[in-house]
Amino acid sequence: MPSWQEFEELVKDVFEKNDFETRFRVVFRYKGRRSEIDIIAKRFNKILAVDAKRYNRNWYRKSALKREAEKHRKRCENYSKLTNQRVYPVIVSLIDDRLIFYEGCAVVPFDALNDFLLNIDYYLAELFED
Repeated sequence: MPSWQEFEELVKDVFEKNDFETRFRVVFRYKGRRSEIDIIAKRFNKILAVDAKRYNRNWYRKSALKREAEKHRKRCENYSKLTNQRVYPVIVSLIDDRLIFYEGCAVVPFDALNDFLLNIDYYLAELFED
């Protein structure tokens, strides 16, 4: 199993292989609070803020992912306000927990990431209906 740093790199590589421009480990301040987003991925007019999660089989992953989805969505809302751009929050999980969308955040298993990116317009329209 890759370390969390290696997993973040793997996720970034998949985005780059799908023609996304990436920024890695983006740190920003909003209203005095420091936050970090693992990967900012941009292609055409779509900006995805990605949090890579490498949980192991012994953790209570589903409840942890739900907590992280809520925190990541709030982080992305702040980044969106700061940059004045629409940002789609995405969590990529090493282990498939069958979560698809939670608290305004897409949850994508690593083994489905390539399909998600190949069909990004469809998934964003389905998951983030305005």
